[in-house]
Amino acid sequence: MEQMKAASKETGNAPVKPVIYQVFPRLFGNNHRACKPGGTIEENGCGKFADFTMRALEEIKALGATHVWYTGVLEHATQTDYSRYGIPKDHPAVVKGKAGSPYAVKDYYDVDPDLAHNVDGRMEEFEHLVQRTHRAGLKVVIDFVPNHVSRQYAPDRQPAGVPALGSGDDKGKAFSPDNNFYYIPGTALHGQFDMKAGARMPYSEFPAKATGNDRFDASPNRDDWYETVKLNYGVDYVGGSACHFNPIPDTWYKMLDILKFWADKEIDGFRCDMAEMVPVDFWEWAVPQVKRHKPGIVFIGEVYNPQLYRTYLERGRFDYLYDKVGLYDTLRAVVAGDRSAIDLSRCWQSVEGIGPHMVNFLENHDEQRVASSFFAGNARKAVPALIVSALMGTNPFLLYSGQELGERGMDSEGFSGRDGRTTIFDYWRVDSVSRWRNGGKFDGKLLTDAERSLRGIYQKVLLLCNAEPAITQGSFFDLTYANRGGWRFDEHRQFAFLRKFEKTLLLTVVNFNATGVEVGVNIPQHAFDCLGWPRMDRCKATDLLGGQEVELSLTPDRPATVSIEGYMGRVLKVTLP
Repeated sequence: MEQMKAASKETGNAPVKPVIYQVFPRLFGNNHRACKPGGTIEENGCGKFADFTMRALEEIKALGATHVWYTGVLEHATQTDYSRYGIPKDHPAVVKGKAGSPYAVKDYYDVDPDLAHNVDGRMEEFEHLVQRTHRAGLKVVIDFVPNHVSRQYAPDRQPAGVPALGSGDDKGKAFSPDNNFYYIPGTALHGQFDMKAGARMPYSEFPAKATGNDRFDASPNRDDWYETVKLNYGVDYVGGSACHFNPIPDTWYKMLDILKFWADKEIDGFRCDMAEMVPVDFWEWAVPQVKRHKPGIVFIGEVYNPQLYRTYLERGRFDYLYDKVGLYDTLRAVVAGDRSAIDLSRCWQSVEGIGPHMVNFLENHDEQRVASSFFAGNARKAVPALIVSALMGTNPFLLYSGQELGERGMDSEGFSGRDGRTTIFDYWRVDSVSRWRNGGKFDGKLLTDAERSLRGIYQKVLLLCNAEPAITQGSFFDLTYANRGGWRFDEHRQFAFLRKFEKTLLLTVVNFNATGVEVGVNIPQHAFDCLGWPRMDRCKATDLLGGQEVELSLTPDRPATVSIEGYMGRVLKVTLP
């Protein structure tokens, strides 16, 4: 079936297509020019909530963003000593990097002290950030990390009367539905990693707790999530994965309270880390309660198993899930020349019926940067992938800060080695982002011509997401099947599709090759019938990316001729009188 239905009918108010700008506050505002690998916060500096000024937020919105996902907001384990502020010090052996992993949460009711100018007033600084973001016309998303916490989870700002996780656990039981953690009774943790890490005494944990990536023994290694411990939602993994959900496990109530706490901070959505490692039964119970508590709040789930997509959307009540294994993996391989563009058709077909609920992306903090030597090596190579990912559906698109500038992620920052990813563990400066900010001026003067050009392309594409009703709510028709073996169309390196809403039709064609081409795009009669669009032997079309007006033939009798530069695309708009 070539047609993918739109998210909404061609009536009513136009919906917003979410364009999510993911950003690490720790990295965004850091201008320190002489960062040393593995450096401390004093040596390398650190960005703050306050760096997101109104000017900064307006610039993010001007890029086309509708939401900002502030990553690493919750207080997490760190090697920086904040004990003078009442925050317990962490043992370095169970902290990854000097700054620490933002997914090793140490207090679900607090924010990262690194991000505040006034550590004692850190929550107020976060609340002011939320208010500024809303004033800029953007919505706020933060992480909810439900599957695991730091090994030394020690809340210092938990509300009065709320018991801490694990405070009532029976540590003599490997599993109990009343426990918040899983234990290895009678056994001390003897990790296969440096248990001292420069401290005077080795890290001690007795009895050992199960590790966050479902390791239920006392010997996690460096490749495990050894800095975290698994939370118990009532599934007895060691005892055969039997579920104990009646009565409701204690962990469920505690996590629901945490979700409501943050909803009351006026945030607009949660990006739920490793949601598929938490039983769908919890989400089915919790999400509707949070949505009743804060109508309109959005849940985005990190779910990688395609077999679970419909379960977590339908039963788990998630609004959106990552499309990682489908569209991201396929686009990456097409950009690299390892797969044919024909395979892109299978991506939307595999999520047909739930496509509007999948989040498309080319980068995030877990993936390698497009411009890195491990991916494309050149950010321009992925522009066709950007156009497809952002414009093919009505679903959200996620942009990772620096992606629009061609950030390479090729630094050796410390714990995070030279792996093509921007570190989430270390204090560091992201060069391209720092130069774009230019001390808060955002004037582009420190960017290279290539960076300015790339950002301009991203801006045009992302602004189209909500400027054109054909993209926010229009129908979709994949032209792949009509162009296989075409005389002037390489179905392996070009991809074409139609989007239509009311009296507007968009013909999008992309070219994954380095050299420019003139293609002939076959548009079958079936497309005209499905979209309710008349044959047009000769019409005027406007290229929404280049601004040029071109003459186009829209008829099943002969191909539509389109010229495309290398690593580029055209979005040709035709409007009926």
